[in-house]
Amino acid sequence: MSKHNSLKAKGGAEGKRSVMKRFERVKLMKERGVWKDGRSPIGLPKTKGEA
Repeated sequence: MSKHNSLKAKGGAEGKRSVMKRFERVKLMKERGVWKDGRSPIGLPKTKGEA
């Protein structure tokens, strides 16, 4: 069975994501020295990426 045309990915339609995944935010916070070991990854503060 083939995919319906409306469900197929459009070529070049993907842009840069404006939202970071949880593991990306933890990694960035570790690089910046804000992350404390043993801290829960739930309820992280908003984090701006590299601009």
